[in-house]
Amino acid sequence: MSARRKTIILVTCCLSLLISSMDATIVNVAIPTIRADLGAPLSKLQWIVDVYTLTLASLLMLSGAAADRFGRKRVFRIGLLTFAAGSLLCSLAPTIEVLIGARFLQAIGGSMLNPVAMSIITTVFTGKVERARAVGVWGAVVGISTAMGPLVGGLLIDSLGWQSVFWINLPIVAVALVLTTVYVPESKSANPRSMDPIGQLLAIAVMFTLVFGLIERQPAVFAVSALALAGFVWHESRHPSPFIDLRFFRSFPFSSATVIAVCSFAALGAFLFDMSLYLQGTRHFSAVHTGLLYLPMALGMLVFSPLSGRLVGRHGTKPSLLMAGSLMAVAAIGLTLLRADTPIWQLVITFALFGIGFGMVNAPITTTAVSGMPLDRAGAASAVASTSRQVGVSLGVALCGALTGAGLWWTITGFAMAVTALGVAANTDWAYRSRDRIAPLLEQKVPAHAG
Repeated sequence: MSARRKTIILVTCCLSLLISSMDATIVNVAIPTIRADLGAPLSKLQWIVDVYTLTLASLLMLSGAAADRFGRKRVFRIGLLTFAAGSLLCSLAPTIEVLIGARFLQAIGGSMLNPVAMSIITTVFTGKVERARAVGVWGAVVGISTAMGPLVGGLLIDSLGWQSVFWINLPIVAVALVLTTVYVPESKSANPRSMDPIGQLLAIAVMFTLVFGLIERQPAVFAVSALALAGFVWHESRHPSPFIDLRFFRSFPFSSATVIAVCSFAALGAFLFDMSLYLQGTRHFSAVHTGLLYLPMALGMLVFSPLSGRLVGRHGTKPSLLMAGSLMAVAAIGLTLLRADTPIWQLVITFALFGIGFGMVNAPITTTAVSGMPLDRAGAASAVASTSRQVGVSLGVALCGALTGAGLWWTITGFAMAVTALGVAANTDWAYRSRDRIAPLLEQKVPAHAG
């Protein structure tokens, strides 16, 4: 395959990442405008974000398994078309309920984009150096799209209305669809992962009931979450090829990576959602002004994400996690003092501290999750970490309704401090021994078509 064709394939995969990553920050900036236009209560606004992230979390691993079995190019194109249909329906939604349903459809398509695109990249870029470069470009697009999202969203909303944050996806999807059809080769896994529908459904039940209980303030629903979780653990421990291999969690570094992902992304979800309501609702700033205030956070993430990757490569995950947890905790503590007249310079410093802290956390999450895993299980371990990220965002947004004011930010401070504590604990000799004990068990072959 020529270098030119490989480059075009990488650009195509990055376009899917661009729309799915930018979508999160753009939609958060649009939340106050949607609230005013559609007359939506807070709980419905939370579902605009959470139905998307929860559906992504529920289907990421299933979409990856389907792509391995039925063809990566085929599933990727279905994902693009579904994402475009969902985006179009979002822009035409006359009510908040229709918008939430359209976001659900959009997320089904989104679940087929990033994991499948990464599989395509690893299939096309087979050399160690070229694959590292391709993954580096992929990571840079995450930072760029996050930095672009708030400002682009603000400009679009002020000029064309909140519907335009969904229109922007359509031309990007059209270009990606044409390039995929012409340049991306079809590929399948020689040993595709088996499906575990019962495990999948139980996992979905755990996540949706937990978030539903928080958003709708129905604590009785948590009993259903507990039952579903118990059923999930029981089923997965007995399935020959489970949805999630529970043996992963015997490795303390892996377990810590999962909790760190949930805690740090819960902080991000709460930050983006609550600050958009504060800036546009309490402070009455325009969408563009809000986007500009988000820039210090986005630039902190853009600059420090690659620096964290280098730091992890040289000194391990502990320094990055200590810095990440500490800075996010300082930012969250600062937000406990938030007032309607808080000076702009304080907001800029707080946003920058949060962005730098969050930028430091991504690389160590993935590195810790796959640390010590056999090569053929690293992808599954990484997928669990990706799912945990989406669960964290959903949890953070849900907490914005259950908790208010300083109570919310003290809770987020606790999450940030947990990142610091786990960063230390995951780098102890005891943690390394737990990781080393589990690796030989995971190398035992699991039936590819079991179940």
